[in-house]
Amino acid sequence: MSLALAARPDERLSPLERLEVLCDPGSLSLLRTEVHSRRMGERARPGDGVVAGAGRIDGRAVFCFAQDGAFAGGSLGEAHADTVVRVHELAGRARVPVIGFVESAGARMQEGVAALAGYGRIFRQHVRLSGQVPQISIVCGAAAGGGSYGPALTDFVIMAGARACMFLTGPGVVSRVTSEAVDSQTLGGSGVHERNGVCQLVASTEVDGALLARDVLDYLPQNAGERVARWPAVEPSGAPPDAFVPREERRVYDIRDVVRALVDGGRLLEISPRYARNVVCALARLDGRAIGVLANQPGYLGGVLDAGASQKAARFVRTCNLFGLPLVVLVDTPGFLPGSSQERAGIIRHGAKLVHAFAEASVPRVTVLVRKAFGGAYIAMNSKDLGADFVFAWPSVRLGVMSAIQAVEIIHRREIGAARDPERTAQRLADAYTAEHLAPGVASGEGFVDEVIAPSATRDRVAGALASLEGHRREPAPARNIPL
Repeated sequence: MSLALAARPDERLSPLERLEVLCDPGSLSLLRTEVHSRRMGERARPGDGVVAGAGRIDGRAVFCFAQDGAFAGGSLGEAHADTVVRVHELAGRARVPVIGFVESAGARMQEGVAALAGYGRIFRQHVRLSGQVPQISIVCGAAAGGGSYGPALTDFVIMAGARACMFLTGPGVVSRVTSEAVDSQTLGGSGVHERNGVCQLVASTEVDGALLARDVLDYLPQNAGERVARWPAVEPSGAPPDAFVPREERRVYDIRDVVRALVDGGRLLEISPRYARNVVCALARLDGRAIGVLANQPGYLGGVLDAGASQKAARFVRTCNLFGLPLVVLVDTPGFLPGSSQERAGIIRHGAKLVHAFAEASVPRVTVLVRKAFGGAYIAMNSKDLGADFVFAWPSVRLGVMSAIQAVEIIHRREIGAARDPERTAQRLADAYTAEHLAPGVASGEGFVDEVIAPSATRDRVAGALASLEGHRREPAPARNIPL
């Protein structure tokens, strides 16, 4: 990044400046796009409102483009679409990542169906490259109509700067059709989309958005057939992982503190941190290897799985699997969230997405049971029988169909009801049930857990497990219907 750009990080950048910030200094080579809109007359100019190029990020080849919101509102015409399609075709041919800066008012009305057809061709390219090369979108201004669908078809969406917003229909149309008075940020700003899962990351400025895209790319390969470069290992600093975990099942804590105590340098890049906060998805490195981390978050809704968390986790698992990132799963969950609202939200269907994602994953998968794991959520969170390569458990973990108290209140309902001291009787029965059914040694003895480990040994045991699996992927599962 040039010193001039670094000196004004809060200002809006031109399309060319966006690409220069993204790429290594001196590496950007613009693609010649001597095309002109047939319907814009004298307003037409080379590129038709989009600048495209090839460059490098940390020495790695990429293709990129940036839409020009100052030209016809960044609207997409036929020639504009030709440029974007060409960028994707070249990226697919070279099998390298493609990154786009999006600022588009949607289809150009002066071009009618030709503009709409241009979006169709772009969408097809996104889908064609899906799972083949990384695709990252950086939304820098208004992304309306088809301009919002393009980013949604990519692997990661970053919303950068105060003007970034995404919506299918703008405030004006909303007002005319529904009489709802709403501005663009309330309708589709980053505050909306970071909570509904449309965008995975938010940056305060366009410069920060470009740098964040570089950071994301660091954890991804050039294409689905290559491995991510390995870095020298960096020990985490601070307390051991179990220092953050209360022994009591119902006390809350932040699972991210545990993750930081395990990964290299304590550094993680959390994906969709404001969406479905009861599950944490993050990119990190462990012993130098890029990994995906999935963990229940007891600090929010007790770490239960619900419809939103299941969707978020399933998408993350599939993304990691597509690009060969090993998965490390930390489990501390009381189960799936019960209730009529969840049933109406389709928790069965969304929970099935997570089960399907893990069952079809071919990358190495290691699970660590941290404190508790009950019911269907225990199975869905990468259990041994769902295909985990290694399952480790901390000595204090409890796992089974349900918690001990809940279980004995069902099994021994009459005995507890007839007791002179029901509460004390229930606790005695619960202690016996825990020893017989819920202790990790029981699951280990029956082969559902590979090893009960000391929390302080977790990093080394997980790193060793990943090392033993390095270079080995299961045969990809045959094509099956994916729960939607």
